[in-house]
Amino acid sequence: MTPTKPVFKLHSEEVTRLCSHVELNENQFSHQPGSVWGNIALIAGTTVGAGILALPAVTLPSGVLPSTVLLIAVWLYTVISALLLAEVCVNAMRLEGRLSIGLLAMVEGILGFVGARIAGAAYLFLHYALLVAYMTQGGNILVSGVSQIWKLENVPPGWLGTMIFTLFFGGMMYLGRQKFIEKLNSVFVAIVITSFVGLLFLGGGQVQTVQLLTHNWTALGSAVSVMLVALFFHNVVPVVVTQLEGDIPKIRQSIIIGSLIPLIMFLTWNAVILGSVSLDIGESTGNFDPLQILRSGGNGKGLGVLLSIFSEFAIATSFIGFVYGLLDFFKDIFPVKQGKAFGRLPLYSMILLPPMSLGAINPSIFFNALDVAGTFSISVLGGIIPALMSWKQRQEEQLNSLNQPLVPGGKVTLILMIGIASVLILKQILSMSGYL
Repeated sequence: MTPTKPVFKLHSEEVTRLCSHVELNENQFSHQPGSVWGNIALIAGTTVGAGILALPAVTLPSGVLPSTVLLIAVWLYTVISALLLAEVCVNAMRLEGRLSIGLLAMVEGILGFVGARIAGAAYLFLHYALLVAYMTQGGNILVSGVSQIWKLENVPPGWLGTMIFTLFFGGMMYLGRQKFIEKLNSVFVAIVITSFVGLLFLGGGQVQTVQLLTHNWTALGSAVSVMLVALFFHNVVPVVVTQLEGDIPKIRQSIIIGSLIPLIMFLTWNAVILGSVSLDIGESTGNFDPLQILRSGGNGKGLGVLLSIFSEFAIATSFIGFVYGLLDFFKDIFPVKQGKAFGRLPLYSMILLPPMSLGAINPSIFFNALDVAGTFSISVLGGIIPALMSWKQRQEEQLNSLNQPLVPGGKVTLILMIGIASVLILKQILSMSGYL
């Protein structure tokens, strides 16, 4: 099939696009191109989520300098894999002559039935694992905050917090209209940004230089999977490619800048939090979460309250996004009548009840859930799958004259991408089996 190339008048010049957002308005075609800054904001907003809350706990053993180096390295890996995915999307658009192709549909078209099922399983596992993490941590922060406000002697059990968090935020999504949820989510995002700036202001004044200089390079390994979760945005790459009409320079610019903004935020956040935590506490505690100490008022009540607000709403925004992700996934399999609350009940039950049940059984599963999700699902979706699809596409004779690689290095780069992800998965399997 030959690529579709609509030609239309724009500012008295003829412009040719692979696939264009062209609308017929008053018998005239008008071009509605996607905005680079709009797509930068989309990628940045998708990346900044609850993953940022787990960073200080996994980077504390190594220190600021080693974790900074590793965070930059993981960012480079995610950027390369996102560019590979964007290259695959553009080529798929050229071959099929369609502007919009979903991620899983694209995987099936390139890697076949088995590849699509593996990607679908990784997608499902990622969403369920992260929902477990968000429900448990959101519930823990919720009951802890209520206990401090009401000055309760005994903090309610973690399973109760998990259930309250799920029923409250899940209930709002179930009962509320989509426009209401969008507006509510925008308010939550504004609260997250405002509280984040406040945290940097308050926490920056408590940073101790000696704590920034400590380092342990051998303790870096356990942080990789959580960093992958924190920097994952690949689910919106097909959307970015569609909105920018396959324009390679704009796509590359959006992905690099859009992911660089969260990286700077994470690096700053990591330095401020680790620099504000007492070394004695960190060294004497196993599986230590520095945010838990700060939320309890260990470095001042104001900082603790602000951190609790930031944490809870960062989790809430991520929770909303991943519930919508599963809704879209299941709607393709189980058609649901729109607008009828009772008709949506089985779908929402299938999305919310399994992770809520697991989280209620093990309320301290937050870090384990992020670790497993980052290692298995994101290594597959954000590492192996894009490299394999790019490898296969580059062998296509139809694309020899059309293909524009977004990543240099040829097969060497693709082998490295697959190799790194495979090593992470193997390491996780050996660790879970007790060999490491």
